[in-house]
Amino acid sequence: MAEVTMKVNGKAVTKSVKGNTLMTDFLRDELRLTGTHVGCDTSQCGACNIHVNGSLVKACTMFAAEAEGAEVSTIEGQSAADGTLNVIQQAFQDHHGLQCGFCTPGMVMAAASLLKENPKPSEAEVRDYLEGNICRCTGYHNIVKAILAASGQDVSAIAAE
Repeated sequence: MAEVTMKVNGKAVTKSVKGNTLMTDFLRDELRLTGTHVGCDTSQCGACNIHVNGSLVKACTMFAAEAEGAEVSTIEGQSAADGTLNVIQQAFQDHHGLQCGFCTPGMVMAAASLLKENPKPSEAEVRDYLEGNICRCTGYHNIVKAILAASGQDVSAIAAE
């Protein structure tokens, strides 16, 4: 067991963990932050996307001990303290960028990372950036539309699907 200290969604956390504890398990089991989903455990689906020191990371590929001293942000940290959705979450709701919702936390975290790097991406750039995220329900059309809307672009000419 090793002690690990990090900031998760702005709050300091110190816990004892086994060396082989994955970040997904740490967040879900130790911190009860269950919005980070475990979809594949093989880094293929993106459902477990989080931000570590501002970078997009698939939490199933990282040991919790590797986050020692890090700033970690999960889907639970995206909304305001009063529960108000952030602009990306609101756009996903407004443009129906979800169906079953399983991939949504990872998609929102990826979208936040993309918009930080590229505040006004093209549709092709959004689709390219989401390549590491799998959604089995939506066909991505409304997810892409939601991300473009969250970037402040006019999406009124894009038909809903």
